[in-house]
Amino acid sequence: MFDQKSSSKIRNCILRLSRYKNALYRLEKIGFVKAFSDNIADAAGETASQVRKDFSLFGITGSKRGGYQIDELIQNLNAILGKNGNQKVVIVGIGRIGRALMEYEGFKKSGIEIVAGFDIDPEKADNQISVPVFHLHELQDFIIKNDIRIGIIAVPYIAARQAFDMLVAAGIKGILNFAPIHFKGPTGIVVTNVNLEVELENLIYFVNAEEKAKEL
Repeated sequence: MFDQKSSSKIRNCILRLSRYKNALYRLEKIGFVKAFSDNIADAAGETASQVRKDFSLFGITGSKRGGYQIDELIQNLNAILGKNGNQKVVIVGIGRIGRALMEYEGFKKSGIEIVAGFDIDPEKADNQISVPVFHLHELQDFIIKNDIRIGIIAVPYIAARQAFDMLVAAGIKGILNFAPIHFKGPTGIVVTNVNLEVELENLIYFVNAEEKAKEL
């Protein structure tokens, strides 16, 4: 079990690996076959030394003269990030955020498949669309039957605890929480909390701080 400091470092590293992978896809698309750490760093907004350090943590090596073979590097990163097979995901809460996530096409290229949505409002249920929506009471059976490991919470604050408890009870192993409440998962369950208001406030603070610094 990782302590909080170690978990934070690993999480930040994994976030960077995901950015490197996306940068490699872009480089490959414009004709690159090989890439150096400088190329990857420029495309991902990091330093070359940070790229090399992150890769070394997972035993990924290149050569000073030849760099990294892009297709092999993407394959290695996908293996580390668990993207070699499709990752099936369910969403609880089919409001604006939930609907937007269901309709986002970018997940597919990363091997992420939103397989179903769930909502307490029976009028939102529709199993005839590309990503079917079911009533919330069908959540546990669906998760167990389809061996789902990842769930997304996109419900209002008042319904967040119920959604969280239902996902945990159904055997979900990872939860991405967009509700404005911080959850901590029990042992064996990973929770990532995304509070958009806090993220925007954080961004606004640094924008204002940067402008004040220029005025001094």
